[in-house]
Amino acid sequence: MPKKPTPADAELLLKLYDLRREAESRKARNWWLVDFWPDNADDVMKVAQAMGTQENNWLRQVAGYWELAASLVVHGTVNETLFLEPAFSGEMFLIFAKLHPFLQDIREKMQNPRMLANVEKIIKKSKANQERLKALEQRLAARRKQMKEGAGRM
Repeated sequence: MPKKPTPADAELLLKLYDLRREAESRKARNWWLVDFWPDNADDVMKVAQAMGTQENNWLRQVAGYWELAASLVVHGTVNETLFLEPAFSGEMFLIFAKLHPFLQDIREKMQNPRMLANVEKIIKKSKANQERLKALEQRLAARRKQMKEGAGRM
């Protein structure tokens, strides 16, 4: 049975949330949400290999943030149920959903088999989380299609 959330859990989550409000973090998160729509591992690799670019920094910053935050759950430092509240973890699911269809290929190309491993562990842990991921992936696929159709009309 999961431990009951404590004031310390809440405090840690609020600190993690506060880190997301930092100016550069907001830019990085906005890039992931609005501009970064990889269709395959090669799209991710173009950014990952462009060391010194803002996009490379943003790719690493947001993915690293969520991997670190997820590690706190995996190791029992913060309450999992509280962490998985959609208001807190929705962005984690979003970035994972954008990469999930080709994550194994990315891991191989980056020679990093543990990339987003803690995030994946949390998401794959329960049927509810897997269903949440699947629904988000379907919405992202529809959005990609809509964006491509819109681009074709211009």
